[in-house]
Amino acid sequence: MSAEPHPLYRQLPAIDRLLNEPEMAPLLAEYGPVLLADTLRQLQAEAREYIGQFHTLADWCADWPAALRQRLNQRQPALKPVFNLTGTVLHTNLGRAPLAESAIAAVTDAMRSAVTLEYSLEGAGRGHRDRAVADLLCALTGAEDACIVNNNAAAVFLLLTVMAAGKQVVVSRGELVEIGGAFRIPDVMRQAGCELVEVGTTNRTHLKDYRQAINENTGLLMKVHTSNYSIEGFTAAVSEQQLAALGQECSIPTATDLGSGSLVDMTRYGLPAEPMPQQLIAAGGGV
Repeated sequence: MSAEPHPLYRQLPAIDRLLNEPEMAPLLAEYGPVLLADTLRQLQAEAREYIGQFHTLADWCADWPAALRQRLNQRQPALKPVFNLTGTVLHTNLGRAPLAESAIAAVTDAMRSAVTLEYSLEGAGRGHRDRAVADLLCALTGAEDACIVNNNAAAVFLLLTVMAAGKQVVVSRGELVEIGGAFRIPDVMRQAGCELVEVGTTNRTHLKDYRQAINENTGLLMKVHTSNYSIEGFTAAVSEQQLAALGQECSIPTATDLGSGSLVDMTRYGLPAEPMPQQLIAAGGGV
């Protein structure tokens, strides 16, 4: 036979009764009934566990509104400020670079009122939300046009889907990277409907390797910046400029996945060089 429930369980008030108490009105106005009810259920579960362990009521059961207020005050935003002491200046897991105060002020100003996000004042009708940022990116990089997405993985997937779905994409074997979050170039190509063609070896890839892989089903010649590792010693790699020239010669588009990259020459600040999109575009790079 099952044991009789502890009589103290009956002293725990019902959720509906608690929510209707006058002392709960300020909390209801501040947090809403759904959050309050969920938090009260958590407190009741803890109260039952306390009774089962100690055979008495927890002290806070004498004042449920106060206990509820204390628990709600302990709730904190998911994003908490921290000090970056990792040694990695722009840490992906810590939000990368903080915004400059001028950028924060600009964002704040833009959020205070309605803005022309997708509205053209010149055409007096719907516009495109990418346009303002795209024009700035083109001015910064010398690109013909720009498309803005949420992250680099989305950009690579969109690029492959549009330019090479159902076709072959030629990539150096030494550039088949995996970055944080298990983002792997071969997996993204597969999901985009592309056929990966690996050329060269892990440490050495030559222009002739790309050339020999080209056929009637080649849709894209691609380079991937190995931003999170380096191969040193007996190595050889094809530059973006060389690959762009081969693509132009064979009428095949080329693309470079820069990862983060940089719009600023980092060596000016004593930091290691990062590839810059404006340099690749000036050298004839495709996408």
